[in-house]
Amino acid sequence: MFYIDRRIITHFDFLVPIIVVPIIALSYYLISESSAMLATKQLIYFSVGFCVFLFFFLLPIRRIEWLIPFFYWLGIILLVSVEFFGSQKLGGQRWLSLPFTDFTIQPSEIFKPIFLLMLCYIIKQSPPGPKGYNYKEFIRISFFILLPFVLIAKQPDLGTAAVVLAIGYGVLFIVGVNKRIWIVCAVIVVIASPIAYNFLHDYQKKRIADFLSDTPSYHVEQSIIAIGSGGLLGKDKEEATQTQFKFLPIATSDFIFPALIERRGFFGGFTLLVLYALLIFHLMTLSVDFKNDYFTRVMVSGIAFVLFIHMSANIAMTIGFAPVVGIPLPFFSYGGSSFITFMIFFGIFENLLAFRFDPTHKLVKYRP
Repeated sequence: MFYIDRRIITHFDFLVPIIVVPIIALSYYLISESSAMLATKQLIYFSVGFCVFLFFFLLPIRRIEWLIPFFYWLGIILLVSVEFFGSQKLGGQRWLSLPFTDFTIQPSEIFKPIFLLMLCYIIKQSPPGPKGYNYKEFIRISFFILLPFVLIAKQPDLGTAAVVLAIGYGVLFIVGVNKRIWIVCAVIVVIASPIAYNFLHDYQKKRIADFLSDTPSYHVEQSIIAIGSGGLLGKDKEEATQTQFKFLPIATSDFIFPALIERRGFFGGFTLLVLYALLIFHLMTLSVDFKNDYFTRVMVSGIAFVLFIHMSANIAMTIGFAPVVGIPLPFFSYGGSSFITFMIFFGIFENLLAFRFDPTHKLVKYRP
């Protein structure tokens, strides 16, 4: 007789979809108001994302984790290929065209889950000692962090490169590194920052100059106007002039947060922030619970870092507290790459939780 292993269901984390689904629904509401065409395309992205989630949820990750280094180096090859065969869009060479199709892929987005899995693999194989990682281990792991950072920054895609860097060292901070190493790293960053500034592209320097300027850039100025005009409860669709008259740039993607506040006011924006905070807090709590399972701990804390970095960077730039970068709001901004990437993250996350007591990784079992 065949039956479904109930442990899979009991260990599935249902709190995550309870938090994420309202974020997705609110996002679709705003996108559909802006454009019926974009709303239709977003439904396609939702469908693809759900299928990707199921694939990674059912994938026997624990049994094939020995393949992770292969996929890491395959991802590195794709990042290098962008330099020679990449197509240019929006001022950067970040995409690879798929043969015989009109579609393109962005290797830097695909690389994020692979990168986090590689950290899981490395740290599980060589966990830190009682005092954390020493200099030798720290340098060895830093190689796997800095290599993709340099390749992505060279595209140029400094926003995604910074996310990769923050994920890598954020995970190491959680897992444990000797305190003296962090002091040395802080000194190196302070000394190297002025030098690194000279290697930035002109448009990147302009974004920093606009951020430090007394008057905000046009994008940020329109964003602040939209946020201020929303009040406590927001405006009706016809009265939301910043969004309706297209003063607010990229209102369905990079600047969707001020579009939300213009329509739903302070309480709408506050609700979204609470949902993100609950999700991140929940993940960090699980990270503590799995302190002896380094593979799961690194994955869970890494996803929490990705969410926090994307959320804080996106919202900070819309209110003038950070330079404008193309970092979308997780599950909220229009687009397929980011949404599918986060569905991969949470497919892996649910996989590690639901199947943690099942070494055979079988959803359906046979009982004679």
